Amino acid sequence: MSQRQSNLVWLRDMLEHLVESQQQLEWTEDDDTIRVLTETMLRDLDSCRRICENLHRRTQSLRQAV
Repeated sequence: MSQRQSNLVWLRDMLEHLVESQQQLEWTEDDDTIRVLTETMLRDLDSCRRICENLHRRTQSLRQAV
């Protein structure tokens, strides 16, 4: 599996986890659970951002090489 494919799989998994966390947030009213879920979601979003930035940089490098 290429690095790009690996990144895309990782991104897909993170996005699925974000959806699951968001669904849990919809029904929970417990402050501790809300805190844990939102902290986890923020970490997941940061990971998604890094993966997207990496993919973007690779695209820019490929365009400059051509």
